[in-house]
Amino acid sequence: MAKRDETQVRMEDVAKLAGVSVITVSRALRQPGKVVEQTRTKIMQAVEQTGYIPNLVAGGLASQRTNVVGAVIPTITNSIFADTIRGMSDVFAAAGMQLLLGTSGYSLLREEELVAAMLGQRASALILTGATHSKRTRAYLERARIPVVETWVVDQRPIDLRVGFSNFDVSYAMVRHLASSGYRRIGFVSAPVKANDRAEARLRGYREAARDLGLTYKRSYERQAAFSFRHGAEVFVDLVESEPALEAVYFANDILAIGALLEAQRRGIAIPDHIGIAGFDDVDLASEVNPGLTTVRLPRYEIGRVAAELITKTLMGDPVPSKIVDLGFQIIQRGTTRPPRPEPDAPKLPKRARASR
Repeated sequence: MAKRDETQVRMEDVAKLAGVSVITVSRALRQPGKVVEQTRTKIMQAVEQTGYIPNLVAGGLASQRTNVVGAVIPTITNSIFADTIRGMSDVFAAAGMQLLLGTSGYSLLREEELVAAMLGQRASALILTGATHSKRTRAYLERARIPVVETWVVDQRPIDLRVGFSNFDVSYAMVRHLASSGYRRIGFVSAPVKANDRAEARLRGYREAARDLGLTYKRSYERQAAFSFRHGAEVFVDLVESEPALEAVYFANDILAIGALLEAQRRGIAIPDHIGIAGFDDVDLASEVNPGLTTVRLPRYEIGRVAAELITKTLMGDPVPSKIVDLGFQIIQRGTTRPPRPEPDAPKLPKRARASR
């Protein structure tokens, strides 16, 4: 069946092609978990073949705007997103707007469902986390014609607007910082990289820095783990037991790093004398543990604030200074790693990476 003009395709067309009822199509699009996988697959194939987009999303939203802005974040269990939400809330509250929040659990399908639901509520704008989205999510956003801000990223071409920092540069800079402290064998632990462009960029930054700086590098120095103290402890033990020559471990999350630090102390492993530990986020606890955690300070609140300001400016018809706002980051040196060597003794490093911006 040839693909038809999207504005002419109806849900009945999808149902006919898939051999199911209209009600089943509606349920599969709005509550996919309630439709068996085989049927859902047939429906989604029919959706792709016809080019159908639900009328709720495809209609002219511009003339039916509300004072609601939808935001999709990966999780509320990670405190780093709390500051970003607070930044959004402060701006929207002052502007008389309401924030509708959803959590994707790092699932592109769940993000797709949330975007559809928020557009169905006639949200005036959307704030998303990261730059990786499903094909249907992108189609929804294209048809909705409302402001969209992607946060926690600045690389590549945005859907509309983008606010954050370079995850690649962060990792590159941290490895450079550790190398300047004399560490040559550095392990790396990230979140699972599947459907997570931020984690994938941090992994690339680590690898390229290790290569450019001439560090000892092996794929066995890398691990992926869900963010929790327990997983941080477990992956730390796994790394140091399987790779005893490691001199430092860089965790792309403070919770993992603090879990590793506590486990090292339980086992009598001297930090940083035996092995260095570095994190990412600069959560409140990072400065309270002993020794304090070397980490990356991120503009968490500012990401939310600037994203919300871009939304309000756009909705009011005011020009925005830039489509992409890079808020930078800062390396924070504390006691879990050796301090950097004096500049003359430090390795010569490529100019492309920036430790602090």
